Amino acid sequence: MTLNFEHTTLGQRVIFGAGEAAEKIAAEIDRLGADNVMVIISKSATEKVADFDEHFSVALWHREVVMHVPAEVADRAVAAARDKDIDLVVSVGGGSATGLGKAVALETKVPIIAVPTTFSGSEATNVWGRTENARKKTGIDDKVLPATVVYDAELIRDLPGDLAVASGLNALAHCIDSLWGPRADPINQALAVEGIRALNEGLPSVRADSTDLDGLERTLYGAYLAAVAFASAGSGMHHKIAHVLGGTFNLPHAQTHATVLPYVLAFNAPAAGDAEQRMAAAFGAPTALDGLQRLRSAVGAPTALSELGFTAADVTQATELSLQAIPANNPREVTAEELSELLTAALNGSDPATLS
Repeated sequence: MTLNFEHTTLGQRVIFGAGEAAEKIAAEIDRLGADNVMVIISKSATEKVADFDEHFSVALWHREVVMHVPAEVADRAVAAARDKDIDLVVSVGGGSATGLGKAVALETKVPIIAVPTTFSGSEATNVWGRTENARKKTGIDDKVLPATVVYDAELIRDLPGDLAVASGLNALAHCIDSLWGPRADPINQALAVEGIRALNEGLPSVRADSTDLDGLERTLYGAYLAAVAFASAGSGMHHKIAHVLGGTFNLPHAQTHATVLPYVLAFNAPAAGDAEQRMAAAFGAPTALDGLQRLRSAVGAPTALSELGFTAADVTQATELSLQAIPANNPREVTAEELSELLTAALNGSDPATLS
């Protein structure tokens, strides 16, 4: 076998410890030498941080967290951080909280400690996003990569089952897209395959309102691997479509990923070759699509974009915007007609196998 590729491994500390988030954060604040800490926290995570004040001082609590990081929300957070001379951000919540922390870091260059309360994976990437004028813009900048990630499964124990499923399938989308992303290589592909295996094992056990600590930790592990692979491989066809659906039509992030994923996999799988076989093996299934659909059935995944607010009238615009963004190295060439068919199938919840 001849190997010829370039790979960049992003540098950050990763700390696991169930029930230990506050003390782990305090130790990292001391290590980083921060004096003025800003805690960005989503509404759903507010009750999870009652013990923070017992372990470290907080100069600013910031609670305005909005999905897809609207530009005006990001600008207010940046202004608040500058006003308080913040030198460290602690983000607590899902991808929206992490994304707002990244918006602050992008402008102020302060480090981030990310404390995820979902499986979004944003905490392990140097990708930022910002929505303005109904368009979601993304970019890559090492300033937004959290210096430290603290994973505490206790913070996710009460995550509602439907959100846990959607968020976990979002992580799975990171893995699958990484196997054919624009910078896919043997290293990030290996991480992605292991991520699929871990998520396939962990997700079914957290379906019932996330009470299984072992399943939560296994799923967090898989979500981290998924994010590291994705940060290295870059956004493939699936994420380009999902960003359009989220930024332009304001569809919920995780649920959109969970719904669209089988359709993109079914479309690309016949042309994906070795990547498809490796996914199938990680799922322990005859084909990758069989494995994904078996998992989706086991966890009660969302099935149709129509349930999320997408309509038939939106398909044409979504097709046009997505087609412009899909990477040239996608395993299969994509036409407007095929993409429209894919989005229509996802809209209606049709059998993805009809696209292969």
